[in-house]
Amino acid sequence: MVKTAWVTDSTAYLDIELQNHPDLYTIPLTVLLDGMEYSDGIDLTPQQLFERLKQLKNPPMTSQPSVGAFQSLYEQLAKDYDQIVTVLISGKLSGTVSSSEQAAKLVDIPVTTFDSQILTYPMSALLKKGMELLAAEYSLESVIKELEQIRDTNETYVLVGSLEQLHRGGRMSGLQFFLGSMLNVKPIISIVKGALEVKEKVRGEKKAKEKILDYFRLAYEKYQFKEVYILYGLHEEQADNWRIQLNELFPQVKIVSCPLGAVIGVHAGEKTLGVSWFNGLK
Repeated sequence: MVKTAWVTDSTAYLDIELQNHPDLYTIPLTVLLDGMEYSDGIDLTPQQLFERLKQLKNPPMTSQPSVGAFQSLYEQLAKDYDQIVTVLISGKLSGTVSSSEQAAKLVDIPVTTFDSQILTYPMSALLKKGMELLAAEYSLESVIKELEQIRDTNETYVLVGSLEQLHRGGRMSGLQFFLGSMLNVKPIISIVKGALEVKEKVRGEKKAKEKILDYFRLAYEKYQFKEVYILYGLHEEQADNWRIQLNELFPQVKIVSCPLGAVIGVHAGEKTLGVSWFNGLK
């Protein structure tokens, strides 16, 4: 039996099942605050991050794990495993995929790097599906093919908590930021093929939420998917309100609510709220 190590990055949301998985390893991204480096999820929690953001002199920054960090982990894993499957944050949002691919060329163990084209719990859902399929003795090739098919059915819609942070982090142009903050325009951001796009601009948060609910309803009527992920910055009560609403309207759908974590929080802000699902994950 081929022994497989699974690797993901610190933007993944690890539930109890993943935390207890004996063959899963996490590599942290880095958050830079006024010249100080912090390892995401290890020495910086979202609460600490948002507290620090209020006192910063310079814009916060994030950076991907280095090629060397991946290489070191992969060499360590090569002692106990036959192959490595790495499931990572979208390559269009971070250079983490690229670091892993470069490190894979420097080690003797086969490494398959999978670009989830997403982040946090939706990424973890793909990871869990991959583990389940491989445990059921599907070939690695067919597992990756299946994950690609599911990944490509993802829909994610986000109300960004801080347009300013998104703009400062280079994720949104100055004009979009200016219009959004001046006119109480709430841009609904979607993630399309791993990149952030403005799906629609709506006046006010209430209307924006109603619009996202419309997208959800349309998709559910068509695909009858079984689970949905609510993603939030720091304010769990916002997510809870949405969860209750979705639960009443779609009682048969499993709702997973999870924080976005420090790295995503740097760019999106503490009031961020999003919803994500895979139309192809049955």
